[in-house]
Amino acid sequence: MLKKIDCFEFDKLVSESEGEVFVDFSAEWCGPCQKMEPILREISESNTVYQVDIDEEKDLAMENEVVSIPCIVLFRDGKEVNRIIGLCKKQDILDLKNE
Repeated sequence: MLKKIDCFEFDKLVSESEGEVFVDFSAEWCGPCQKMEPILREISESNTVYQVDIDEEKDLAMENEVVSIPCIVLFRDGKEVNRIIGLCKKQDILDLKNE
């Protein structure tokens, strides 16, 4: 399940987390972001995936240096380890874990 989070939840669920967490920085008006949603839902069946709306959480997007969307960031033990920007395939996202 995809869960939309805000800056307060981000600190608790991502920055202070153990293990791997995907964060999808996106916006409702973004066509490629909408196309990514079914892929992210599928990935969330076996991985932790959170969504951050960059329009509602501008500061959080800036803190994470999000300059283009969709931007999917992989965090491991609260630290960014990889990211992918733009429309991509499921395997491209999962491969972030192996790079």
